[in-house]
Amino acid sequence: MSQPRGSISLAGYRDLVRRNPNYRRFWFAQLISGSGDWFYSVAVYNLLLELTGSAESVAIAVVLQILPNFVAGPTAGVVNDRLSRRKVMLVADAVRAVLVLGLLFIRTAEQIPILYLLLGLEIATAAFFESGRNAALPSVVEREDIPTANALSSTTWATTVAVGAALGGVAVSFLGRDAAFVINSLSFLVSFALIWRTHFRETHAEGLGPVTVRQLLGLGPIVEGIGYVLGNWRLTLLLTLKLGLGILGARVVLVAVLGSREFAIFGKPALGMSMLYMFQGLGSLIGPLIAGPFVGRDQGRMRKAVLVGYLAPAVAYAVFSQTENWALAGLCMMAAHAGGALVWVFSTTLLHLHTDDRFRGRVFAADFGLSC
Repeated sequence: MSQPRGSISLAGYRDLVRRNPNYRRFWFAQLISGSGDWFYSVAVYNLLLELTGSAESVAIAVVLQILPNFVAGPTAGVVNDRLSRRKVMLVADAVRAVLVLGLLFIRTAEQIPILYLLLGLEIATAAFFESGRNAALPSVVEREDIPTANALSSTTWATTVAVGAALGGVAVSFLGRDAAFVINSLSFLVSFALIWRTHFRETHAEGLGPVTVRQLLGLGPIVEGIGYVLGNWRLTLLLTLKLGLGILGARVVLVAVLGSREFAIFGKPALGMSMLYMFQGLGSLIGPLIAGPFVGRDQGRMRKAVLVGYLAPAVAYAVFSQTENWALAGLCMMAAHAGGALVWVFSTTLLHLHTDDRFRGRVFAADFGLSC
């Protein structure tokens, strides 16, 4: 039996990827660069713990993987509303490919400030890419395909966490951290090539004329975007939905430290860390697939799914904090991130459906910053 367009199911994913070649390239770019990112994250956290032996160093790295979004986010949103989003993504991929190679030269504890600087710059650049990718999605797929595309995006993130983190742990343990950094750099170059071949109409930039530096870096466009959001109460509320996931950001430190010290596999800390990240990815994969058939394209059910999505991490992380059993820890990670995926997929879909194309860059830059 064929699935209707817009369905959240494996058949719906396959149908969308098969019949839309532009989206197919768009999707592969996310899959490949995202997997490289998890190679990179496992390697960075492992390097910090080895050089310092301190969980605080990982906590600082996590902050520096979040804070730049708030600094660069408003400008990233304006840039993606004033320029070609495709070109912004291309530049971001090229810059990130160079930045991560700088980590090859971090060898001592004295060089850790340089590592932090590179992390901050990479995440600031990612803010430009992610706000552009999210804003461009409705231009790459038809409106009825937006729920499927967002669910597949979440599933893709889940796959990159599960596969990237697992392979990253293996790579760090048996090939070394340098291999992980090189692989991540190459993943950005592959993403660049795929985005280069992706073409879609960018109506937000039509008729704007020459763009000045003031239009890109001035406060006027940012204030205009804030006014647009505050003038629509529904949109204002939608932008708060991922905020709770951002509050869970401390989990990154928790998983890195506990995975390395309490759940090490075969005595290898990187494998224990990557195992927990892998279970997070599996949870994010199954969450939308379970809820999708019940939610469909009904916006009321999407809002209810977000509520359920918040309850799951609350319970799962409470249990995780008390367990020393790696299997139960893995199940807790799956349950928590299955719920988180529901929040992510359906809040993003609702934002796409209720945001004017001229403001999508700014809205999704804010969404990205609040969710990290």
